[in-house]
Amino acid sequence: MLPQSDASRLEHCSLCPRKCGADRLHGKKGYCLSAGLDVKVARAALHMWEEPCISGDRGSGTVFLTGCNLGCIYCQNREISRNGDAGKSVSIDRLAEIFIELQEQGAHNINLVTPTHYAVQIKASVTSARKKGLIIPVVYNCGGYELAETIAYLGDCIDIYLTDFKYWNNETAEALSNVKDYRERATEALDEMVRLAGTPVFDDDGIMQRGVIVRHLVLPGHEDESKEILRHLYGRYGDKIYISIMNQYTPPKKCVFLPEELTKPVDGGIYDKLTEYAADLGITQGFYQEGGTVSESFVPAFDGFGVLKTGDTVV
Repeated sequence: MLPQSDASRLEHCSLCPRKCGADRLHGKKGYCLSAGLDVKVARAALHMWEEPCISGDRGSGTVFLTGCNLGCIYCQNREISRNGDAGKSVSIDRLAEIFIELQEQGAHNINLVTPTHYAVQIKASVTSARKKGLIIPVVYNCGGYELAETIAYLGDCIDIYLTDFKYWNNETAEALSNVKDYRERATEALDEMVRLAGTPVFDDDGIMQRGVIVRHLVLPGHEDESKEILRHLYGRYGDKIYISIMNQYTPPKKCVFLPEELTKPVDGGIYDKLTEYAADLGITQGFYQEGGTVSESFVPAFDGFGVLKTGDTVV
């Protein structure tokens, strides 16, 4: 059971900057499309497609949670991010068991994808799993639109922050993700992440044990925003963070509201110029992607793999 003080956070939900106020504790869905005490999980498995210091050679123990507080129109995971019926419902206790099972499979870490709206359940499940023997790091893999207060609330549960910084212009954020204050909230949350994580720490094999990685997905037609973001990140945080510049934008097939510039992948020459720009800024702690990453192969099958106990029937 959750402590009442934690459960009450779901009664008038304000876990993310939207503060939609939904009584999720009693079954009302928030903007994130989640409700109740159970957690909806679409997949729990070893995943090899994160940054090298996260995936390593054994894989990241990735738990794909359904629902999202953003709802970007170009989201590759849209089948679970904007579908409140996606995934399998599991209890907090079962989620803790999943963490232990992934550790037993050799995962370098527990990687919580789109975790924001499940902050209360995550705190309880990580606490429980650690009592049962969880010793690998826990990764908070989010879209960047976070409340600093929620990040602080989870502070003793999270070791690594793998967060996006998507937009510089709030007009772009509103058009593509329906939020008007993305840059401000993302910066406040990132300040808190850096404060909590401190200087990045790696083990002898180069696997991150603690720290912050900020991802920026380059969007076609928005390269000037990318430059502003890189300047902002390096100027504000320097070598306290790692920056991952991503070129894997893949135009979605089903979105009918897609602006013209987002109907094509990122031009390779423009991406190369951005990585050169990052180097000129002095960014050395970062990750770049090689050509040919524009693909839906980064999206696994959200078929409930690894979610239910052995012997349970997947329906």
